[in-house]
Amino acid sequence: MRWPRAAAGLVAVAILVGLAWWLSARGAGPRGAERQIPGVRIPYTVEVLNGTTVDGLAGAVTARLRRAGVDVVFYGASAEPADSTLIIVRGADPAAGSAVRDALGFGRVVVRPDPGLVLDVSVVLGADAAPRPEGGT
Repeated sequence: MRWPRAAAGLVAVAILVGLAWWLSARGAGPRGAERQIPGVRIPYTVEVLNGTTVDGLAGAVTARLRRAGVDVVFYGASAEPADSTLIIVRGADPAAGSAVRDALGFGRVVVRPDPGLVLDVSVVLGADAAPRPEGGT
């Protein structure tokens, strides 16, 4: 008498699988680009470059931006030192600079399109991005 019970279980599993397929085919669940990590995502690709002498600053700022939903595709050192943080729009959408500045909380946005780069924004960190010492001014 084990066959009827096993068969009933298989039928129930088949019905659930069929129902899940049907719902996903109807568009009831998120698909492809609609699936996102929870939180607000800023739809621009960004590189973060450390223009200071503070070790690890680009990595720390990258982590902060990623938590804010920014797609940081590269971080490292800048070839040129920077006194203040520059947010350089490299793509065609100038709103990218404002979105990244809002997520970062500081920096000056400039537009310098570069079709040779496959990213939307370059962030060059300056001294204003460095953490201040405890009790400092």
